[in-house]
Amino acid sequence: MSACTEKKQSLDNPLLETWTTPYQTPPFSKIKPEHYRPAFDIAIKEAKEEVDAIINSKENPTFENTIVALSNSGERLGRILSIAYNLDSSNTSPELQGFLKDINPLLSDFNSYRSLNEDLFKRVKAVYENPGNLNDEQKKLLEDTYIGFVRSGAELDEKAKLLFAEVNKSLSENSLKFGQNDLHETNEYSMLVEDEGALDGLPQFAKDAAAEAAKEAGKEGWLFTMHGPSVGPFLKYADNRELREKLYRMYTSLAYHDNEYNNTEVIRNMVNLRLEKAKLLGYENYASFQLERRMAESPEKVMSFLNQLHEKSKPAAQKEYQEVLAFAKKSGFNGELQRWDWSYYTEKLMQEKYGFNEQDIKPYFELSKVKEGVFTLANKLYGITFKKNNTIDKYHPEVDSYEVYDKDGSLLAILYLDFFPRKSKSSGAWMTTYRDEKIENGKRVIPFVSLVTNFTKPTKDTPSLLTFREVTTFLHEFGHGLHGMFANTTYDALSGTSVYRDFVELPSQVLENWGPEKEWLDLFAVHYQTGEKIPAELVKKLIRSQNYLAGYLSERQLSFGMNDMNWHSITEPFSGDVKEMEDRAMSPMELFPSIKGSCFSTAFGHIFAGGYASGYYGYKWAEVLDADAFNVFKEEGLFNKETASRFRSTILEKGGTEHPMKLYIDFKGSEPSVDALLKRSGLL
Repeated sequence: MSACTEKKQSLDNPLLETWTTPYQTPPFSKIKPEHYRPAFDIAIKEAKEEVDAIINSKENPTFENTIVALSNSGERLGRILSIAYNLDSSNTSPELQGFLKDINPLLSDFNSYRSLNEDLFKRVKAVYENPGNLNDEQKKLLEDTYIGFVRSGAELDEKAKLLFAEVNKSLSENSLKFGQNDLHETNEYSMLVEDEGALDGLPQFAKDAAAEAAKEAGKEGWLFTMHGPSVGPFLKYADNRELREKLYRMYTSLAYHDNEYNNTEVIRNMVNLRLEKAKLLGYENYASFQLERRMAESPEKVMSFLNQLHEKSKPAAQKEYQEVLAFAKKSGFNGELQRWDWSYYTEKLMQEKYGFNEQDIKPYFELSKVKEGVFTLANKLYGITFKKNNTIDKYHPEVDSYEVYDKDGSLLAILYLDFFPRKSKSSGAWMTTYRDEKIENGKRVIPFVSLVTNFTKPTKDTPSLLTFREVTTFLHEFGHGLHGMFANTTYDALSGTSVYRDFVELPSQVLENWGPEKEWLDLFAVHYQTGEKIPAELVKKLIRSQNYLAGYLSERQLSFGMNDMNWHSITEPFSGDVKEMEDRAMSPMELFPSIKGSCFSTAFGHIFAGGYASGYYGYKWAEVLDADAFNVFKEEGLFNKETASRFRSTILEKGGTEHPMKLYIDFKGSEPSVDALLKRSGLL
């Protein structure tokens, strides 16, 4: 491509232009599907030239001309990919999916060219062996860069490097396919109910949402989709057991049907490719490779941790099961308690046991008020404020854009909020960034942070009323958001959530602890119709119910972690049955028999389409950290600004500049204890 052609494409392509938008935020509305490929082609060529310039430099390798230059290379490519991959999760299209599928092998080739280049590694190694006078953050970037090259195969022989590159390319292709299969199946399957009598037990909000879903799909009746706000209430409240079973089986068999979107072969490919990658680098299995750069350090330590919690949780879970079974029988149930019965009877038992009905609390959690409450919490803790800015472009009409200001009035970040399910959006909830914070020319470059959820949608009669679980999800993702927004590091490679995977959930999970606190709820929770403040007695019931099913919920989370570790602890290629393999891993934690036709792994996007492979245990690991850390807030004051300031300066601002245990000790003064979690859960 000639320089003239590139210049013309740059002028016609918003992905290649210098953005004149507010704060140089992405001009989403101007970006069309046809812009991606030409922009990518130019950007990847530019990124390769930047790497080549480092390799061919006549200057002796230094931290600045090698490590920093490498960290800054490919900025335009990173910007394009950030938009493409983020939108593939939050607002995808067939064109965008096709683009990502087409460029994945090209991107893998470039990454291999960069990470397996012998001359480039020589320069990195030269700086690593003779670093000169560096500060702590520079030392960490240097260490991460050098170890990153080693872990990316830089020390392999040429034949092994070629194989390593092919493995990475195949892994990337399979991971993308896994996520796209899951999204297709989530959108493909639904349950239409035409007889309103079959909806007995369902609260009105669930009926209204299902009626609107049917109307949007051009159907008569009530449509229940595979999104959480649709499936969850049906399983919890619908009296019709036959339909509960039908919906449950549908929901738990996504990407496990006999069609082109079945993920079982993708899983076999991925676990075998990961094993091959680990063995090429000299590790026994993929878990050993991954955990070397985690707080947990080894599969043995992870399994010891999971088993320790399992020993405490299983007796409680079994006791809870018997209690629910006895309650169901007392209620007239005569069959075998199945998974599609669990939510239904546990909800009714909770109402009897604690007098708490989630439907009683939902009217006090109108989404706009909850958002106001979360913003107020951040203000009371950290002094930050939020100002909606409608001139900031957004990728979908439902998205809201905010300027976030620090306590001194300086602009801290841009925040995007995207709350509701749609066919173009993946399920679940997550935080991501369109630009990470860094210091450039002595000035802080503000981050662009996005929080994406799938909350209960408003209907024609009611606004969006959240469940308490959705409220805690908001707090969770907002905690990740604070980690990104408060980032204050020189290098974006170490910024915000660029930390060990088993540490990244601390900022998110610690914020969940404010959820049931009356002091926080009193700041915003009022009835959406009457304006009445949330009653103290209702909050007491909520608090009393917090440890309800603590054993079962712990075992459920542990089973996910065990499943992950099982897949990534194999030492020989796997060719067996995915469902059988999964059952072996999860059965010690299970209370119910395995269901034929259902498979959890085929939709386990965290480990097969996300970054949690050999890391899902990190949620429980971080629970230990967050329970221990929240005790500090409880002791020093829920809204104690000095405590919050210390948490911000020692953890939220630091990103990956230091080892996470050091950061934690800087905040707490000591290492965390698992007892804090067990006590909070009522398991000790």
